Amino acid sequence: MSADSLSTEARSKKFGAAEADGIVRCDACPVLCRIRPGRSGACSRYANKDGHLVRTDPVVLLHDAAESGQRLVPFGAAEWDGRVLDPSRTFVTGIGAGTTYPDYKPAPFIVASEHAGVETVTVVTEGIFSYCGVKVKIDTDRHLGPERAAVRVNGEEVGHITTAEYGSQMLSVGGVRHLTGGSKKEGTVTCDTLLRLCAGDAVTMTIDGGHEVVVQAGQAPIVDGVPEQRMRVGCGSATVGIFARQWLGHADEVIVVDDHITGVLTEHQAGRVLGMRPAGIRVKGRRSTPGRYFQVANPGIGWGGTDIADPLTIIQAIDPATAWPGLRLLMTSTTGEHALWLVLDETLKPVPAEMPAPVRGVVDRIGENCEPSLCTVLFMAGAGGSLRAGVTENPVLLTRSVAAGETRVTMGGAPVTVWPGGGITVMADVTRLPKNAFGSVPTPAIVAPIEFTLPRDLYARLGGHDGDVVAMTDVLREVGPAARIDPWNPGHPWPAGEIAGGPA
Repeated sequence: MSADSLSTEARSKKFGAAEADGIVRCDACPVLCRIRPGRSGACSRYANKDGHLVRTDPVVLLHDAAESGQRLVPFGAAEWDGRVLDPSRTFVTGIGAGTTYPDYKPAPFIVASEHAGVETVTVVTEGIFSYCGVKVKIDTDRHLGPERAAVRVNGEEVGHITTAEYGSQMLSVGGVRHLTGGSKKEGTVTCDTLLRLCAGDAVTMTIDGGHEVVVQAGQAPIVDGVPEQRMRVGCGSATVGIFARQWLGHADEVIVVDDHITGVLTEHQAGRVLGMRPAGIRVKGRRSTPGRYFQVANPGIGWGGTDIADPLTIIQAIDPATAWPGLRLLMTSTTGEHALWLVLDETLKPVPAEMPAPVRGVVDRIGENCEPSLCTVLFMAGAGGSLRAGVTENPVLLTRSVAAGETRVTMGGAPVTVWPGGGITVMADVTRLPKNAFGSVPTPAIVAPIEFTLPRDLYARLGGHDGDVVAMTDVLREVGPAARIDPWNPGHPWPAGEIAGGPA
């Protein structure tokens, strides 16, 4: 139940302790704030209301109104007793629910409901995560900085660049070393950075030996003040292979400039299969296989993620025994944002010329096949001891149940990826959680919702807190009028439905 639904004695026992002069000590996290009447704690999540410890944010309920055929009652509706919601299509999230700290307490909500004839239990809490961070995927070919370089916010190191993926630069931000292993300022800045990223706010970062990037979940990255537009269609070799037939007859040679693998059409297997005449234009870099070159230039924010502004600088030589005057050469980047049409003159010097319409059409198609450049923020955390103790008296049984797929884990109702191996390590796309799903405490740590849904009989076998299980109808009656009610995301599977094996 929420703090407001408990007696003074029960509230103090479960959520905090009353002291003299109306002061309440909050034990919802290790900070143990002493909160005066009318004030809130350091995290702004708990407050002293007339000598009682209360949550400042409402519990968030998710209601599948479309499935139940009922209307969605707005938050704060007067004289509402909660009965209008269909208990079988209402989900209690950990947002605003409270925590299990200091470890031994059962979760704030352990809710029983029925789905497809199967009785299920959802254990709901807000986890206090010191072992957490975010993985940031930035769709860009631009060079943000060298691998392993420090990522900084306000001068403080908050993470690092990790290995690049296909068309994306990857950052690892946060983690316990930055939260607790450095200076107090480093931990504070790291915690604030994580909270802002998880809230969908824009965060400006600088990278040692690299560039400035503004990261915001679901938005285009901004590199050195310039918004990114496109994610590349593929590496230079892939681009050659995709569009080779469309260039045939319109260009004698195509060089697709790429920081990773630059493609040269007539040398490439695609050009050979199409019977294209060798052009005799050799590019710089390390030849990997025919038509594929590594390290043609240094990484940068120019053509194809290199540091070059003039693509002709990557041409090492033009063989007079193979090339010919009038040879038509296209140089383009992997996104089509940069493109140059050239014709060799009598001395075999490449001379810029007007690009023919058919060639321009293929360059435009490269751009058409590039997806919009976005930032993706994935919250990643390890669900540790105190959180699991709020579910069961024997935490390892919960861990095994999650690993076996018997217990479904969600965060604010959103599906998560559970990493294989030991422990309960979860990862969730922050844009899929309800708004204001994350908070923080000044230890420092991130507070995030987490829910475990499993069959009622399994919960008993795991050693769950069976005496604290409450029917969904009672939860709605007690906390519904003060709850924030959001619509269920139709793109998310219904957790109880997955457990019951019925419709999601």
